[in-house]
Amino acid sequence: QNKSQGLCFVRIHAPWQVLSREAELLKIKMPTKKVYEITEEGGILKTLNDIWCKLTEPLQPEVPQPENTKMKSLSYPFSREKIYLYNIKDKDTFFDNATRSRIVREILKRTSTKSRNSMGIGTLIANNVYEAAYPLHDGEYEGQNGDMNERKLLYREWARYGAFYKFQPIDLIRKYFGEKIGLYFAWLGLYTEFLIPSSVVGIIVFLYGCITIESDIPSKEMCDQRNTFTMCPLCDKFCDYWNLSSACTTARASHLFDNPATVFFSIFMALWATMFLEQWKRLQMRLGYFWDLTGLEEEEEHPRPEYETKLLQKKLTNKKMATENSNEDAKEKLTWTDRIPGYAANFGLILFMISLTFSAVFGVIVYRITTAAALSFSTNATTRSNVRVTVTATAVIINLVVILILDEIYGAVAKWLTEIEVPKTEKTFEERLILKAFLLKFVNSYAPIFYVAFFKGRFVGRPGHYVYVFDGYRMEECAPGGCLMELCIQLSIIMLGKQLIQNNLFEIGIPKLKKLLRKLKDDRTEPKEMDTNHSKDPQQWDLDYILEPFTGLTPEYMEMIIQFGFVTLFVASFPLAPLFALLNNIIEVRLDAKKFVTELRRPDTVREKDIGIWYNILSCIGKLSVIINAFVIAVTSDFIPRLMYQYAYSQNGTMHGFINHTLSYFNVSHLKAGTQPENSLFAQDVLFCRFKDYREPPWSPNQYEFSKQYWAVLSARLAFVILFQNLVMFLSVLVDWMIPDIPKDISEQIKKEKSVLVDFFLKEEHEKLKLIESFITRDKQKHKSGTKGKRHRAASFSQLSRSQKGSVASFSSQHTEV
Repeated sequence: QNKSQGLCFVRIHAPWQVLSREAELLKIKMPTKKVYEITEEGGILKTLNDIWCKLTEPLQPEVPQPENTKMKSLSYPFSREKIYLYNIKDKDTFFDNATRSRIVREILKRTSTKSRNSMGIGTLIANNVYEAAYPLHDGEYEGQNGDMNERKLLYREWARYGAFYKFQPIDLIRKYFGEKIGLYFAWLGLYTEFLIPSSVVGIIVFLYGCITIESDIPSKEMCDQRNTFTMCPLCDKFCDYWNLSSACTTARASHLFDNPATVFFSIFMALWATMFLEQWKRLQMRLGYFWDLTGLEEEEEHPRPEYETKLLQKKLTNKKMATENSNEDAKEKLTWTDRIPGYAANFGLILFMISLTFSAVFGVIVYRITTAAALSFSTNATTRSNVRVTVTATAVIINLVVILILDEIYGAVAKWLTEIEVPKTEKTFEERLILKAFLLKFVNSYAPIFYVAFFKGRFVGRPGHYVYVFDGYRMEECAPGGCLMELCIQLSIIMLGKQLIQNNLFEIGIPKLKKLLRKLKDDRTEPKEMDTNHSKDPQQWDLDYILEPFTGLTPEYMEMIIQFGFVTLFVASFPLAPLFALLNNIIEVRLDAKKFVTELRRPDTVREKDIGIWYNILSCIGKLSVIINAFVIAVTSDFIPRLMYQYAYSQNGTMHGFINHTLSYFNVSHLKAGTQPENSLFAQDVLFCRFKDYREPPWSPNQYEFSKQYWAVLSARLAFVILFQNLVMFLSVLVDWMIPDIPKDISEQIKKEKSVLVDFFLKEEHEKLKLIESFITRDKQKHKSGTKGKRHRAASFSQLSRSQKGSVASFSSQHTEV
């Protein structure tokens, strides 16, 4: 407006009158003069809590604590009429910075602009009138100058990697960034704490596998050179017969993850997920009480600029078509018919994206089949012997790269799809975006793992009757030790790769790159004379403008929820998953903290009393994990066949003879012409080769049909799934029922706060009444002895006070009736 070159900043101040008016409109709870004592639980819990506080004292962050932690100010929605109730020592500091910025943002959101039917700063930013609107940080976070601000304190005690061992200053985070971000870090902190016991149990289960490996009879039988199990060729023509003892290493490694302890660990992790969600509900209630979020009403949200633009277009179209009075209501909002194109595009594109993921998985399967076949033709003996390892390792790395690329694409696609739906408010926009992004990223991250767990090796066929793809390539089968080992490799590489590359490298590198690009762009566009003025002493708004804008918590939650899936869904195959998640999260907490304090503009404070839709997603993953782990143990691992052999088929109740029992016979003369091994190193007298399956032998009348053992094991597998699922679900419900959602002390405090509030109001009104009555009696005395002029003044005052007295009396009488 004033024709200045380059960037122009408008700094908005809010005086006391505006702040108090808006605080009343927004029903912001503020502390009153009344303080009351927080009654703590007594007995053994208090003693344990005191011991815990003493032990963890070195881990506490050095941030200012309230003078008396046992006392709490009574909070009440701000009201200018009852201003005498509030503890206002200084009007400049009564509303803290976060509350002031929230009030200013609300005013900016609802102030109408000059153009028709558009409202708020959001529309102006969308139309490029303004480039950004943000609250300012409290000052520099580094530097040795004496004044300590909250940002510097957060950086020193929380947002440095050096502070990784300290607890988070949750109250200070909430004060500086608002309740929504405070709840995210409280949730992340609790999740990380909960990973400690699951990591310990996971390590114990893994160590149990290491200790019992020498006493595991099936892997001993497999490795015994005297047991000559001649196995059928792994490919046609170029592959030879082979001895099962050559797969000894795989079998021993499989036992580390495929042992009875993993069943216990699966049950433990299902209960762990329930416990975590219950504990979060309790912590959420506790924080809600101390942060005055109890009874927080849903605020009416302003429509998004995109919604208003679409609505304006609709109104203009309707105006041309309809008369003035007709169809008045239909103009007010967008109906589902207006959104049909958006919904259709959503449905079509989401289906396309999911099929794209499956295509990528299928592409990797084809790569594995063809590479395995190509390497089998190799003349080098070492290459031929390491075919399986080479193929598995390279395929998993390809899978990881594909997942990382598709993840970035899906994030952008989900956002675009949500925008074309034109949701009315920011909240509905965020919820729909979360659901789409989660669905796409869930399928993308877990599809390759689902394939290895439940589909690989199931459609191979049998010797003499194999299933082929692309005329000549056999479907891939599991390693002799089972598919669980491969599932473990797949899971560990994808999980660790995603955490290292996506969660850490991308999170550190991309913001730094964006910041550098923005700085270079600003240096080019800003004239030289402007630079000379600012370079001497840059203002806070200049420093904050260079920072990255805050785009929401969705990416932060998303990476943690996907990780929660890795920790719970396939934990039966990889007991060390919680340990890797814990190590990642210790860094993640500080990485996110550093990002919020040093690299992002200060976000607008948002009051939320829960984590919203994320809780429902976590709950769904927890329930799904029970079903998936039941199937992993029953179908992918050898737990059920071993159990069945030991108790139904073994002659002496031990595992001796288990390997022989699981291998079927095949008459090599039944091999199709042209598929027999060429240049076999084995003696020509191989009459029968063995393959892993429960089938009738060649000398049986129903040769190569599924045997009775196959059907017995299959029914045992299904019975186990039903039993495991119902048992774990029952235990989860039991845990849920035993742990109350609201801690007992908090529910009592909420009741106490309500009664204290009523007493406080009655007392204040009573004192006000007394004061007015004392004025009236003094007034009467002056009236008798005073002059005429004084009498006039006293009469007018008496009139005023009498009317006040009447209203107060009626107010107090109403209260006593209640």
